[in-house]
Amino acid sequence: MASEADLEARGLVGDDQPGPHGIGAVPQLQGSVTLVEGSSFCVSQPNGDIVPHRSDGLFVRDTRVLSRWQLRIDGHEVEPLTVLPAEPFECRFVGRIPTRPGQVEPTVIVERHRMVGQGMREDIVVSNFGAESAGLDIVLHLDADFADLFEVKEARPVRALGVSSTASSDSVSFLVSASSGEERGVRVYAPGAQAVPGVLTFRTVVPAHGQWQTSVEVLPIVAGDELAASFPLDRPLAHTEPARRMQGWHEAAPVIEVGNTVLAQALSTSERDLGALRIVDPEHPEDQVVAAGAPWFMALFGRDALITSWMMLPYAPGLALGTARTLARLQGTRELAMAEEQPGKILHEVRHGADLSLTLGGESVYYGSVDSTPLFVMLVGRALRWGVPLEELAELKPAVDAAVHWIRTYGDSDGDGFVEYKRSTDRGLLNQGWKDSGDSIAHADGSVAEAPIALAEVQGYCYAAYLAAAEIEDALGSAAEAQRLREDAERLRRRFHDAFWMPEEGFYALALDAKKRPVTVISSNIGHCLWTGIVNDDVADAVIDRLIAPDMFTGFGIRTLSDRSARYNPASYHNGSVWPHDSVIAAAGMIRYRREDAAIRVLSGLLDALEAFGGRLPELFCGFDRRDKPVPVPYPTSCSPQAWSAATPFELLRIALALDADERGALVTVAPVPAMIGQVQIRGLPLGSGRVDVEADQHHARVIRN
Repeated sequence: MASEADLEARGLVGDDQPGPHGIGAVPQLQGSVTLVEGSSFCVSQPNGDIVPHRSDGLFVRDTRVLSRWQLRIDGHEVEPLTVLPAEPFECRFVGRIPTRPGQVEPTVIVERHRMVGQGMREDIVVSNFGAESAGLDIVLHLDADFADLFEVKEARPVRALGVSSTASSDSVSFLVSASSGEERGVRVYAPGAQAVPGVLTFRTVVPAHGQWQTSVEVLPIVAGDELAASFPLDRPLAHTEPARRMQGWHEAAPVIEVGNTVLAQALSTSERDLGALRIVDPEHPEDQVVAAGAPWFMALFGRDALITSWMMLPYAPGLALGTARTLARLQGTRELAMAEEQPGKILHEVRHGADLSLTLGGESVYYGSVDSTPLFVMLVGRALRWGVPLEELAELKPAVDAAVHWIRTYGDSDGDGFVEYKRSTDRGLLNQGWKDSGDSIAHADGSVAEAPIALAEVQGYCYAAYLAAAEIEDALGSAAEAQRLREDAERLRRRFHDAFWMPEEGFYALALDAKKRPVTVISSNIGHCLWTGIVNDDVADAVIDRLIAPDMFTGFGIRTLSDRSARYNPASYHNGSVWPHDSVIAAAGMIRYRREDAAIRVLSGLLDALEAFGGRLPELFCGFDRRDKPVPVPYPTSCSPQAWSAATPFELLRIALALDADERGALVTVAPVPAMIGQVQIRGLPLGSGRVDVEADQHHARVIRN
């Protein structure tokens, strides 16, 4: 543990006021605007237009139901002035049109208040600040190509689906029959409009210093049935279902006050983002899970939901329980090669597009993830520690047992004691850990490792899963099985060290390839091994020092791959970039081995990244060194908001507080926080059947039971 003098020398403690430290903001490019609610999302231009032949669109159930939505006033495009955000599902686009006849400068302002749910509503307000009445032709151009999300995300050619369009007096409809035979469509309803296929027109006179306004509804059609409006025209926004869902999320969350203004803003932003990313199975509305991220991963991903729920468990235990129940219901029950399903296996992702031939494995549920299954067991065990009622967790016991059986059997396909992956068909993911790019697992010379591959962090997850399952067995009175599981964990820990340790590097290998050769590169995956506790105590310091060495730590976070590696590329997805969740997991592992100095260094870098990104961490950013690039460089296609990045500020706060619970939620431990965090007050932190308050500053910390 570092002394206070050492930390002060690093500038991490002292009398400075917490808050921004003058980190430059990430330059904002003219990009797209994304709104999110559940599994629906809308991507548009800064003026609100959805432009055809791009990745813009309104997406509902993995299908683009609007591919064009362009507002023209007297033939002019609206010039964007600003975008005013509110909740993640709504915003206001403010713009103007060119100068009117006889005027010196533009006098007509256009505001588009957009709300996204299982459809969309847009309230359009045109204000005339001129001295004369303005006669305007207001035209909304529409189209729907019903492209599958995968086609848009991967820039594939969109199939010609034979979309038909019809118009009535005040609405335009588009219909198509999917290859599955399911009819999909959308109806755009605009009271008072003149409608022809693809166009809604309003002709109006806006008085001097007056306004004109209208509302337009977008109502998707699934399986021949029109979905109910999320934002009915006759209902105030506060009374709509998305607004009520978000309000309920806000009210259930603990109230958190933090002296560091950057972290305070980030926690507020993340809380809203996670609320918007929640999705539910209509047949089980009581169980909420989070989608992985906007715009392209607005679906249930096992790994993402599990890690996000793990980080959020102290603050939102219901999310962990909903995630565990949902994944248990979808747990594998058979052997199906195309979907990579096996008994006991936890899924990789769920998709709801009309054309399943475009999905991984050709099924709505795809199981090609090697780590979701042990992470599932870990989450249930952690829920036990945080006081989730035992009777509720007991319902998950069969799923936990099946997952442990998968780890012991299907996961360890060659019986060597390690869990490996190899895809079942060429339709599946080549790499099935969290770094799932095709080139993300490569040897020191740059050659791609051959599957089956045993990833280092996956062995750590399995180690932690055995221990979590043992705690569950103890709680349910099965001491003998608990002992067997602990023996499995210890055996795996010893074998892991023997097979993965690289004495010449003082570090663990990234993986073992098909020939059991270590993949001898320095990677951030080993931070996850610290997190799970599989790292031997006598080498932990060496591992931690390597993770914060200059070739790994950028100053803003830990690179996924050392800059000395053959495959290193700071602007790659997995081979040298920085993923915030990855860095905060490593920091949690450092704390586990009592290396507060290293953890605080990583957390300080993440706080500076938070400041640069305006309080919302993206999915990833480039891995350039801070000494060369003084602000983090954005990764072009990074998701934002993204679930586990949104959860990262909450985990950062938990680490700073040393906040933890015992095996049955009977005790919460806290510690004084680093000076950079400032004073912390948490009111209404969920614990078991009750709530507690937490207060901490640089010198004191206490838990107050309500």
